[in-house]
Amino acid sequence: MAAKPLVDRNRAAGTHQARDLLTVAFGPSLVAVLVIAAVVLIQLVAANSDMTGALGAIASIWLGVHQVPVTIAGRALGVMPLLPVLAMVWGTARTTARATPITGSWFVIRWIVASAVGGPLLIAAIALAVIQDAATVLEVQTPNALRAFGGVLVVHGIGATIGVGSRSGVRLSQALRIPSWFGDSVRAATGGVFTLLGLSGAITAASLVLHWGRMHEAYGITDSLFGQLSLTALSILYIPNVIVGTAAVAVGSSVHVGVATFSAFTAFGGDIPAMPVLAAAPEPPLGPLWVILLVVAAASAVVLGQQCARRRVPPLVALVKLLVAALLAAVVMALLGYAAGGRLGNFGDVGVDQATFAPAVFLWFAGIGALTVAMSRGIAWPARRRREPDPVPEDEAAVGAETPEDMSVADDEVHDRDDHAAD
Repeated sequence: MAAKPLVDRNRAAGTHQARDLLTVAFGPSLVAVLVIAAVVLIQLVAANSDMTGALGAIASIWLGVHQVPVTIAGRALGVMPLLPVLAMVWGTARTTARATPITGSWFVIRWIVASAVGGPLLIAAIALAVIQDAATVLEVQTPNALRAFGGVLVVHGIGATIGVGSRSGVRLSQALRIPSWFGDSVRAATGGVFTLLGLSGAITAASLVLHWGRMHEAYGITDSLFGQLSLTALSILYIPNVIVGTAAVAVGSSVHVGVATFSAFTAFGGDIPAMPVLAAAPEPPLGPLWVILLVVAAASAVVLGQQCARRRVPPLVALVKLLVAALLAAVVMALLGYAAGGRLGNFGDVGVDQATFAPAVFLWFAGIGALTVAMSRGIAWPARRRREPDPVPEDEAAVGAETPEDMSVADDEVHDRDDHAAD
């Protein structure tokens, strides 16, 4: 009789785990498909078009969310907005973290990660088949299968790693014998990257306000309200791309939009797409703008250094912890810079200068961060030993010392002199 409730509990737990695995595998991707389908249908209805090729457009945009280039009528669109892919990473990380038990076995965790990656790969295969079928109706080219599967794997793999790490990171570090200071490096790198992106976003917003006239001219390419709303929505999606470009300029690298090049010290004009958010691009001469950008890079490095200095460690450990944090931040910014760029039809390549972006981030964070760690007393210097006095030899210590017998003889001599004086 006692075994029946136990069987029921095991069955309920198994059903709950299966439901969690299905949510992890298909939840974020299906939500993205529904949102994309709604947007595509609204666009088709607004344009008084039929539904021919709607499935192909939905599949192409879903792959585009995973940074897969789309080719329409022979023109490649490789510059995908960062906001959807960041939302996909966040959704995958959140569903994975919810499904990951803190005390769960590694077997369960492996199944969760496999589900987070396997479900989107299955949807990617279906999307490729749909696009290939739609290519007979629409002027759309089927993306490279390896590139499509690779983009989906990287996006959802990053999200699954963040989700599982937020729940079982301590256990994983203990199992792999990772040093305790590595967690401090990860937190410091996260703080430095978020500070750099946040301050760059503030600079972007201020630049848009200053170039309000150019942004108004960009809206002038369409007279309809729906077209202006579409431009606004498109600009919002590309705001993270522009922020990454601003961060590249802030650390001393450069951004190029075709032949137009922008850096902290100079700007070369050229034709840029008529998108309102691109009105934030600087115009020559820059004036004192480069000083503000240098302050942004220095402030981000100070935040990273302060995070590294929260716990005092020996000098060598402090140096390694800082260098690892700077390296992690440089890798993250390099990935964002790569995802924010690509081919944009007749305009050419758009993106940051990858040859200087990551090294510049590393040098800023390592240099200013090291100075911050030293000034914040984040280094536990070894204590200096006090020099003990030299021991006194026994024969020298015995010189001048008085024994009890000597003291009694001296007292007798004093009494004899006093008696003799009295007589």
